[in-house]
Amino acid sequence: MARTKLIVWLAALIPFVTSSTQAAPDLLVSSEVTNEVLRYDGASGAFLGVFASGGGLVRPRDLAFGSDGNLYVGDAWGMHNVLRYDGTTGAFMNVFTSGHNISEADGIAFGPDGNLYVSSTWGENQIVRFNGTTGAFMDIFVAAGTGGMNYPKELTFGPDGHLYISDRGDDNVVRFNGVTGGYIDDFVAEQSGGLAGPTGLTFGPDGHLYVSNHNRDNILRYDGTTGAFMDIFGQGGNLSSPYGLTFGPDGNLYVSSEYTNSILRYDGITGAFVDEFVPSHSGGLYHPSYLVFTPEPTVIPAPSALILGSVGLGFITWLRRRRTL
Repeated sequence: MARTKLIVWLAALIPFVTSSTQAAPDLLVSSEVTNEVLRYDGASGAFLGVFASGGGLVRPRDLAFGSDGNLYVGDAWGMHNVLRYDGTTGAFMNVFTSGHNISEADGIAFGPDGNLYVSSTWGENQIVRFNGTTGAFMDIFVAAGTGGMNYPKELTFGPDGHLYISDRGDDNVVRFNGVTGGYIDDFVAEQSGGLAGPTGLTFGPDGHLYVSNHNRDNILRYDGTTGAFMDIFGQGGNLSSPYGLTFGPDGNLYVSSEYTNSILRYDGITGAFVDEFVPSHSGGLYHPSYLVFTPEPTVIPAPSALILGSVGLGFITWLRRRRTL
């Protein structure tokens, strides 16, 4: 009888057991002309407000979340540095990097070593490395013109740990050693698959490399191991001068359409056009460049769940002891 009553009591607690989570991921987009980072609902694309601005931000470009959970923004025309904003509120925190010949901080990425890598585009053609915790200058990771690099845009670290850079001046993607910065190869050959004006790049869930073909209004896919051209993955939907791109939590590909001032979504497997996820000029969006989703939510068990778990464990222990009597 006592066991029956305890089971009934535990069952009655179940409806009150909840979990506490952070908000679902949202989409952040650099709005260059308005000098802001705008926030959109990650499920519906609805405009939620200005997430980050101020601190001297002019013409924001690449976006990256650091291990500290804060947002880092490449400043293209203001201080030519990387600015840091609170990852939850968007409040300006500080100028994270300063000086060291950064000109048009177009691409930024945190490397496997935890440090921040910045492409210095206009006239410098080099990759600069900063301490990922303090922002202190470390070194010129890739010297100017190495491997023929000419007007580097976005950069990313691949599954092999090496650094990949879209070279808009030479219409290719250049690969450098992720530890030494030494030139390895032109991973994507010049104009391969019709590449003209490569800008954003990312490795997809399938391990292949996706590149925004800015001058030809499509997204190209390349073999993630060999760099060989595979196909035109995404196009249509009024895509005009694609800039940044990223795969979302739903597995689909999101692309900023610079001259229609919108964000388009493509099926992450087939590349078929899905929809205009963020409508033209929504929230004042003007010349969107790069985009990023906020970090995935962290599920934290509610106190009631912890209590129920402890009671359940005690009940199981009690049953085992009775059976041994």
